[in-house]
Amino acid sequence: MKIAIGSDHAGFELKEYVKRILQERNETVLDVGTTGPESVDYTDFGLKVAGLVSRNEVEKGILVCGTGVGMSIIANKVKGIRASLAFDLYTAIQSRSHLDANILVLGGRVTGKGLAEEIVKNWLDTPYEGGRHQRRIDKIEAWENSYMDKE
Repeated sequence: MKIAIGSDHAGFELKEYVKRILQERNETVLDVGTTGPESVDYTDFGLKVAGLVSRNEVEKGILVCGTGVGMSIIANKVKGIRASLAFDLYTAIQSRSHLDANILVLGGRVTGKGLAEEIVKNWLDTPYEGGRHQRRIDKIEAWENSYMDKE
């Protein structure tokens, strides 16, 4: 699977850790930055990953900022993105099985490495159930198609 990953300065250390986990799983990782702990704007990296996922250049994305809130907000501004902030395994699993989330968001200052590893693994390994959940995804996509392209 090809996965784009990005972070701001607050998420840099956890992003690097998650990147190693992905590589150990033999995933193809596209790291869009940042490349160090110097202050940067989360919006730039959130939009890069969300754009790659939205254009189907990668299958999934992972974003990390301090709390995960900023990355969640910016990623979900991009058409076709269903970014989910996960602080626990249940949320990670539900975001995939019911919501078909295509971007996982983590908080680098609030989520420990061990928990982050379990969240990432469970998120990647959980399939989308479809069925009754698809009608809700269809409603989101219909709204995006009706409103997001208008000026």
